[in-house]
Amino acid sequence: MESAQTACVLVVDDNEANRDLLRRRLERQGYTVAVAEDGYRALELIDKQSFDLVLLDIMMPRMNGYQVLETLKSNSARNYLPVLVISALDDIDSVVKCIELGAEDYLPKPFNPVLLKARIGACLEKKRLRDREKAYLKQLRIEREKSERLLLSILPAPIAHRLKQDTHTIADNFEDASVLFADIVGFTKLWSRISPEELVELLNEIFSAFDRLADRHGLEKIKTIGDAYMVVGGLPIPKENHAEAMAQMALDMQQAMAQFNKGEREPFRIRIGMNTGPVIAGVIGRNKFIYDLWGDTVNIASRMESHGIVNGIQVTEQTFDRLKDKFIFKKRGTIEVKGKGGMTTYLLLDRKKKKTL
Repeated sequence: MESAQTACVLVVDDNEANRDLLRRRLERQGYTVAVAEDGYRALELIDKQSFDLVLLDIMMPRMNGYQVLETLKSNSARNYLPVLVISALDDIDSVVKCIELGAEDYLPKPFNPVLLKARIGACLEKKRLRDREKAYLKQLRIEREKSERLLLSILPAPIAHRLKQDTHTIADNFEDASVLFADIVGFTKLWSRISPEELVELLNEIFSAFDRLADRHGLEKIKTIGDAYMVVGGLPIPKENHAEAMAQMALDMQQAMAQFNKGEREPFRIRIGMNTGPVIAGVIGRNKFIYDLWGDTVNIASRMESHGIVNGIQVTEQTFDRLKDKFIFKKRGTIEVKGKGGMTTYLLLDRKKKKTL
């Protein structure tokens, strides 16, 4: 039960003698007591101060007890406050009306002190249980929001929503997407020279910058594998300009690395590969699941990175054809790609400047 030392009670009665009687009796029982001479004053106090219980008279000038109850229970911020009506009106209609308006209990005047104490204790116990329930629900909501944020950090929002609605396999075919792989050249050589904490901190700083670029350009990060970074455009929500957005991200990644290398630390170099075409995307696994991509487009994008040039952005002919009107390229020529043979590739250099009149 709510302890008297922590419970605060508001006595609302237009009769000063009644207010004084209730105040002195409650204070002797250890409650903190405030008084109001009418309904308006009661609502003012409730807005300014936190109460655990209201002892409310019905017949009062300006604003009667019925109106106070209606006002309290219509306000979502105050309808939790228990109200014990103490009134000289002892007819059944008055009792029913008060209960229907949201009163916790009803006690006729002149009240029995023992019964009053028992009713107050019961009201405070109900409030304590409701407060505990509210606190539990609030904590439950906070934990649910944490879980939601964690899920969204692992999966794209549309995929996370589908996964929550349906436990069946999620696999989609996308006819047109752009895939980018990036790798930090020579990063593994650092393992023997710096601590694991420093190594992870460097990777986190670089990849966090890439994450921000992906968000800025409306692209979807898929995963990191060691010091490699993978991002896709055009899914899970189709995006018409995914190839253009991906090319701009690749250029911005180079700038981000140049900015990163301005510090006193050892400079890093990056190799980027990009391809455009159809892919299959879906969620694999039930434990530690991941949203991943499959298909020839993905494999070739990976080869564009691994067969690429340090500090260069190598793209396939498909990507070049899509972007040649908006970006500047240098033809690299034909290179041997594992599993594909000879392929014509290009190096993305910059975005073309808009012509001014």
